[in-house]
Amino acid sequence: MTWTQLLATNEVQRHKTSKRELDKLRAVIRRDLADASLRGASADRRFATAYNAALQAAKMAIACSGYRVVGAGHHRISFDVVKLAIGKAGDPFSDYFDRCRRKRNVIDYDDAFVATETEATEILTKAKEFADLIERWIAKNHLSLKA
Repeated sequence: MTWTQLLATNEVQRHKTSKRELDKLRAVIRRDLADASLRGASADRRFATAYNAALQAAKMAIACSGYRVVGAGHHRISFDVVKLAIGKAGDPFSDYFDRCRRKRNVIDYDDAFVATETEATEILTKAKEFADLIERWIAKNHLSLKA
């Protein structure tokens, strides 16, 4: 899959990001990571909230690459194409968060008490690592957009 193919299938659109846009996404990520750390929340809610932080980090990398994911299936596409943006460093995260995406769908739309405490803790750790990876990538490759 290439950006050209994704453009042709209308899964992405060209997009010029800004530091302001990325700073807003950074704020969402900080909020979601903090909320996902709250022990009073259910494992399901912490899982889904940490997942959203990771999704926003993927969105940042895609935006820095000059694109925006659009349409149905944008969560799946975002975690798939983040590898186009940041390269092989995104592979393990992309696969992990795609598996989490399916569980998050069940949590948000179909059932309760789906995620375990262990899963909620694990996704929070992975979301933090992924957000850090994206920030390092931005600092290295898009200096004017760094935090």
